[in-house]
Amino acid sequence: MADIEATKPTVEANEAGSGAAAAAEEPENDPHFEPVIKLENQVEVKTHEEDEEVTFKMRAKLFRFDKDAKEWKERGTGDVRLLEHKQTHKVRLVMRRDKTLKVCANHYVTSDMKLSPNVGSDRSWVYNVAADVADGEPTAETLAIRFANSENANGFKEAFESAQKKNAGGKAEASPTPAADEKKEDTAEEKKDDTAEKE
Repeated sequence: MADIEATKPTVEANEAGSGAAAAAEEPENDPHFEPVIKLENQVEVKTHEEDEEVTFKMRAKLFRFDKDAKEWKERGTGDVRLLEHKQTHKVRLVMRRDKTLKVCANHYVTSDMKLSPNVGSDRSWVYNVAADVADGEPTAETLAIRFANSENANGFKEAFESAQKKNAGGKAEASPTPAADEKKEDTAEEKKDDTAEKE
């Protein structure tokens, strides 16, 4: 028995030594893969919302009324935002779908739009848009927007009506057309000529 015990450490030492030698013989496996496609520098994406300030933002679901099928079709779910332009102070409604960020509503908030409650719901509004450009071409649409609760819906209504007042005020304060400006200059010159003749 003494012989068996004496040989055990030498067998273990031989196994340990052969393992170290085997590790030294194998090359280190360091996987390094070159990319198939080399990406260039990132391109700056412009949303045309850089010159606008968010005055209202709330999560909602948007529907449009399909006149041919006579049914409501879902446009998307996401954050509805009222954006005020920093220079012109005109307010528009923009809504992008979650994840894809595709525009599902994009139109100015005009004074002729009337928010009316959707039948049987205190958390949604229906209104008509003369020119919604979410699909590229301006089209007249009947839209319905639904919120999580009635408080959010009422908050949207207040912000929407405030935006209507801003846009209506902006039109009244806006300078007239260039032709009207020229007429004013002509009448001012005529008055100067009349005063020069009197002297």
